[in-house]
Amino acid sequence: MKTKEMVFAALFAALIGVLGMIPPIPLGFIPVPVTAQTLGVMLAGSFLGKKTGAISLVLFIVLVALGLPLLSGGRGGLAPLVGPSAGYIFSWPIAAFCIGLAIEKVWPTLKIWKVIVINFIFGIVLVSLIGAPVMAIITNTSVWAGLVGATAFLPGDLIKAIIVAIIVMQIKAVSPIEQKINN
Repeated sequence: MKTKEMVFAALFAALIGVLGMIPPIPLGFIPVPVTAQTLGVMLAGSFLGKKTGAISLVLFIVLVALGLPLLSGGRGGLAPLVGPSAGYIFSWPIAAFCIGLAIEKVWPTLKIWKVIVINFIFGIVLVSLIGAPVMAIITNTSVWAGLVGATAFLPGDLIKAIIVAIIVMQIKAVSPIEQKINN
């Protein structure tokens, strides 16, 4: 891994931590709050690509496990990693990798709508398909109830996917993906 990739991974882990400072929105009917951090997950995969994007999220999870209060609401340590949010949190490196893989494949013909679709599939649907069943198992509810409850995240997550698409198209020229393709 090159120094530049390590710096990008660390910067994005920090960015996701900063997004955790935005107060979470508890929903009441589901024990997982709405947070801004999934925007960082989508951005990491879309801007950094599969490898560096996934590494940034693994680094973020390691920092949380070490006790840094980087998750929304100032949470850190091992408790959030075994609680109702665990499946969502552990899905983030997988989502960033899948987003990055898909983005890299369409990079030469990248359009806003493609970034939105890729982030919807891997940054929203995949995260929910991993996170909701784990949440259901941990809270001793049905997986179906967990998946239905996760639909509450769809409107906000779709807005995040649109924001990510706009940002990525604006800063595409400085992306590490662009550097790989041009070298």
